[in-house]
Amino acid sequence: MTDRIGFIGLGIMGRPMSLNLRRAGFDLAVYARRAESMRPLAEAGARTCASPAEVACQADVIFTMVSDTPDVEAVILGANGVIEGARAGAVVVDMSTISPSATRVIAERLRGRDVEMLDAPVSGGEAGAVNGTLSIMVGGSVAAFERVRYLLEIMGGNIVRIGDHGAGQVCKSCNQILVGATIAGVAEALLLAQAAGVDPAKVREALLGGFASSRVLEVHGQRMIDGDFSPGFKARLHRKDLRIVTETVRELGLNLPSVALLDQALSALVEQGLGELDSSALYRVLLGMNAGAAKRSGRDDSNP
Repeated sequence: MTDRIGFIGLGIMGRPMSLNLRRAGFDLAVYARRAESMRPLAEAGARTCASPAEVACQADVIFTMVSDTPDVEAVILGANGVIEGARAGAVVVDMSTISPSATRVIAERLRGRDVEMLDAPVSGGEAGAVNGTLSIMVGGSVAAFERVRYLLEIMGGNIVRIGDHGAGQVCKSCNQILVGATIAGVAEALLLAQAAGVDPAKVREALLGGFASSRVLEVHGQRMIDGDFSPGFKARLHRKDLRIVTETVRELGLNLPSVALLDQALSALVEQGLGELDSSALYRVLLGMNAGAAKRSGRDDSNP
């Protein structure tokens, strides 16, 4: 029998992900805090619900995709939360990016109700959500993973079970370190080219053919050159993710200098009122820090 599906959280990522499930023909119940966020799903034939608990009552597999650890705790464990409506044998798949340690606590609470949980954060941005090509990093039991894999395959193209509860979130933290550090590296490289009077577009073109090539250089490097920082992934959310990374680093007693520097850079970006822009707007922060050098080069683009 085909599982009935619930989806909670219909923002920039959750809406296209849930629409892909509905377009694949699945029975779908949805909830979002704002009624207008549910409208596209209702128009696609999904049932709208008044609470996460109501979604859980109608679903065998419940997906959550919300902003932060407290939001996940509220929709799963809070009043009228998933835990109040989920039946024994259900699976909760949290696709948000949250604390690994909090994930383990939530999973234990659900297990007490005979409900399985998977943490399955994603990478790929809005475009990946729309196109169903997300990278999905999964933590939880093999049995629960195999049960819902066919649903994950509708939303993602690269799906890997990493390990037990929390492992998916640890993997997402690793992803955010690499992506953020690479964005910062690309921004610094292109700024160096600009300050030296060399065409950053030509530098990017050359680097894409060598060992420095990366998806970040391809996509975010072009954003920096064009001065187009419309969000694929908002800087304020990347900063939130780095907070989770720094908390995990602290819990493990590690010293990761690049994480601290990246956290400072993203904090500066958000504090300058640019948190709704894409993370690649780090380039703007660097331009501001180096405005004098940019002017001396004759290429003052400090306000792209």
